[in-house]
Amino acid sequence: MNIWFATNNKHKKTELEAVLGTKLKIPSEEGLEFNPIESGSQFYENTLIKASALYELLKIKEPVIADDSGLCVDALDGRPGVHSAYYGYTENKKLSSHEQNLLLLEELGDSKNRKARFICSMVLYFGSGRFYIVQEKMEGEITRKDGIKGDGGFGYDPVFFLPEYNKTLAQLSEEEKNAVSHRGKAGRLIADYLSIIHNGKN
Repeated sequence: MNIWFATNNKHKKTELEAVLGTKLKIPSEEGLEFNPIESGSQFYENTLIKASALYELLKIKEPVIADDSGLCVDALDGRPGVHSAYYGYTENKKLSSHEQNLLLLEELGDSKNRKARFICSMVLYFGSGRFYIVQEKMEGEITRKDGIKGDGGFGYDPVFFLPEYNKTLAQLSEEEKNAVSHRGKAGRLIADYLSIIHNGKN
């Protein structure tokens, strides 16, 4: 049984494959044009939008996993939130991950409240009305202005500080990150459900 992942982000694919212990197919590697409009106001809404969009593209209907995740910063009233991937974008300009991190630090400024969390909603989708959805989070802090550190991970990982490790998420090994991350936690719940299905208990 093939399992599809509704993303074109190869970093996400690699992370989730490590958590699930299985290979995933993504649209960009299979010649499928996939760019759904993520119009939801909540993470789980965008997750279902992406999952159903990819499911409908498939000629042979196979299970689809989709996730929507983002960074929520308390001092910014929860922003960038569901718009994390497009934070700072304008009609004429897209920002690199590094530029988004610089923008985030600039917007947060010298605020003493650096509390933030990553949230991940993830769905295992078998068609309309047939899905299993979970949501997990990871608590941490945003670094100070000179605090872009680490070469691992992607996105906001270099500015997301974990006090218990005294490191940013980008400074952790892949194994350490998957053990504590929002996506790792959600992925393990999905893996548990896949195991139940595989063993014929559902």
